[in-house]
Amino acid sequence: MTGRLERSATYGVLALFAVISLTPVVGVLSTAFGSRSSLDTGFSLPDGLNWGNFAEAWSRGHFGSYLTNSVLVAVAVVAATTVLAVLAAYAFGVMRFPGSNLLFYLFVLGLTLPEEALVVPLYFDLRYWQLTDSYWALILPQTAQSLAFGVFWMRTYFRNSSRSVIEAARIDGASSWTTLWRVLVPMGRPALSTMAVIVFMWTWNEFLMALVMVSDEAHRTVPLGLAFFQGQYSSDTALLAAASVLIALPVVVVYVALQRRFIEGMLTGAVKE
Repeated sequence: MTGRLERSATYGVLALFAVISLTPVVGVLSTAFGSRSSLDTGFSLPDGLNWGNFAEAWSRGHFGSYLTNSVLVAVAVVAATTVLAVLAAYAFGVMRFPGSNLLFYLFVLGLTLPEEALVVPLYFDLRYWQLTDSYWALILPQTAQSLAFGVFWMRTYFRNSSRSVIEAARIDGASSWTTLWRVLVPMGRPALSTMAVIVFMWTWNEFLMALVMVSDEAHRTVPLGLAFFQGQYSSDTALLAAASVLIALPVVVVYVALQRRFIEGMLTGAVKE
């Protein structure tokens, strides 16, 4: 009886949290599908599915080029972060060499530095190398910022990997390179997928770095494009909500596609050490 009450209370609390979490999403979707002439926004039911709001927001906001820029930057950052984090984390997690702990904590120090404290010095450094207003001005700082988390995450996975598997690979004559790419990386797909999803979401939603580093419209990403779009159509809430749904959609697609491995990576102990 007590167990049933506890289970019911747990489901009730979870259902309450789910409703609270989904309330803003429902409000944005309701507004996005509403009529542009209607004054009702938020939680009132729309008078129909006005798909034209999305087409108009797409064309007026130039989100096609902004999405292309964001995809290019996000894919480059995720790829570079994954390769560099795996190599560094393998060295810290499996190999033993002098100063490894000191170097690892220097990487972890990057997790504690706020972006607001770094963006101005980074701007002057990149301007010196004539990299501002380019994709490199977005890819390089974001990769460096994501690398601290990536190294920490993957080092934890390598440290928790089975020693017997690594020793068996060594006995069979596998080199360190072969052990990494043919044994440990295939076994670590859940941890890699989790890291890739998190880094993709961080990169996709990055606003401050793009605002400071990019002034050329040709290199704007979607969060920056939405900010300018909001300035032009601040009174058209249906159009703004439709634009918000458009730029959030790729993140939802990536999460849904990797959801199984993402949850598996979170649950199989990638954070325990």
